[in-house]
Amino acid sequence: MIGKLRGIIDSIDEDNIILDVNGVGYMVFCSSRTIAALPPEGEAAQLIIETHVREDHINLYGFPDAIERDWFRLLTGVQRVGNKMALTILGAYTPEQIAHAIMARDTAAFSRISGVGPKLAERIVTELKDKVTKLPTSEFRVQSSESGKKKVSAPADNATEDAISALVNLGYTRSEAYGAALKAKQNAGEKANLDQLIKLSLKELVRG
Repeated sequence: MIGKLRGIIDSIDEDNIILDVNGVGYMVFCSSRTIAALPPEGEAAQLIIETHVREDHINLYGFPDAIERDWFRLLTGVQRVGNKMALTILGAYTPEQIAHAIMARDTAAFSRISGVGPKLAERIVTELKDKVTKLPTSEFRVQSSESGKKKVSAPADNATEDAISALVNLGYTRSEAYGAALKAKQNAGEKANLDQLIKLSLKELVRG
């Protein structure tokens, strides 16, 4: 099994690249975000690889880091989310944004992705809501785990939930409201009241 490749980018296509590793060209399928972040043809690149072996093919899927690869694995575990669809989702949103949408139950965020209908969006949120907190991320409020990794920590108190609802009523998406309230809660502390959370959340949203 191939776990990582480092080489020279030979060519870049819409959904894949050819990576020249010591004279051997590997076709690696990537999300649109990953492809956009790669250096131009002729320069060196490194990708974490997920290898899928089937009777009729061997496909390589490339990611900038192990975190995005783990999210690919999580997404493909959802019924009717294949490899191509998982890459499409990862091309539309970062892992942090996907986690926000799942934890905020923002099915509309997934429905906006081409090929994801309301039923599939609901399935993604339902099947992953209890799994999303187990994956390490880089932008969320975190708590220590036994392995030393950082994991998503969800706001569960009433004040935070009320702040999210208030922000949604102001026209923000549930994902935007959730992310802002999460950061506001982290900055304000456990004793913050609803008014404080809303004000701090709005400041987070203005910062973008």
